[in-house]
Amino acid sequence: MFGEIEGTGFEVIEPDFRACLIGHARVERLWTGARWSEGPVWFAAGRYLLWSDIPNNRILRWDETDGSVSTFRQPSNNSNGHTVDRQGRLVSCEHLGRRVTRTGHDGTISVVAESFEGKRLNSPNDVVVKSDGSVWFTDPSYGILMDYEGARAESEIGACHVYRVDVSGTISIVADDYLKPNGLAFSPDESLLYIADTGATHHENGPRHIRRHVVNDDGSLSGGEVFAECSNGLFDGFRVDRDGRIWTSAADGVHCYAPDGRLIGKVLIPELVANVCFGGARLNRLFICGTTSLYSVFLNVNGVSPV
Repeated sequence: MFGEIEGTGFEVIEPDFRACLIGHARVERLWTGARWSEGPVWFAAGRYLLWSDIPNNRILRWDETDGSVSTFRQPSNNSNGHTVDRQGRLVSCEHLGRRVTRTGHDGTISVVAESFEGKRLNSPNDVVVKSDGSVWFTDPSYGILMDYEGARAESEIGACHVYRVDVSGTISIVADDYLKPNGLAFSPDESLLYIADTGATHHENGPRHIRRHVVNDDGSLSGGEVFAECSNGLFDGFRVDRDGRIWTSAADGVHCYAPDGRLIGKVLIPELVANVCFGGARLNRLFICGTTSLYSVFLNVNGVSPV
């Protein structure tokens, strides 16, 4: 009864996934020409999307008003994940800079985090900003393992952690039991933090899952049980819609999980997907970073507003 809807780019696994879809909507390829697309972030005021092309050391910009693509920043310090903070400023993870930065409204770049206890970070990967202004990011070692997406170097910290930077600028470790922490996102009410571990890339039988943590009032995390195991490739970046469903990258496209952890459906993409974000005027358009391309699809769901 259920399965791929012929020709649409969707695969329905559980009946409730149908309510997420618009009957005539189709996946669109908006642009191609990257080496490894990552880190999409939507800027509502300008009606544009930014995303990283990590090996080409640039941030690209897609304009909703005319569909044009231009270079927003090059070099970009091999930027990876991005988000927007509560003031509408770009927050970026840099592999080459081994830091998290903020771009002000006047274009100036300031450092959010670049070290912990006097040791340089590895290569910050993905980042989210909580409503209290704190910045949360993952720090695996991908950007220092080779020269393709950063610069080969030894890890000064010696491990890969998840960090929180409070509004005073104090940085602390919130999770230290990950092999390769990767994408992360809060639940709509910010009571939960989901974090992907892609440790299977460099560890035999390593993790390829998303874990779920309880966010405590003091900014610490508890819990950390496995929420979902990836059935095709690895989870990388992901976002949560207003009803708590997780839309996550995978090898065959975007996998959608219900809040109870059920895989309910897929948006099929003909390339390995690295990350996604919601955008458009009503945050009902899912932007998808495939390996070489930028895709999008309109859905009958809405993303969580970052502001």
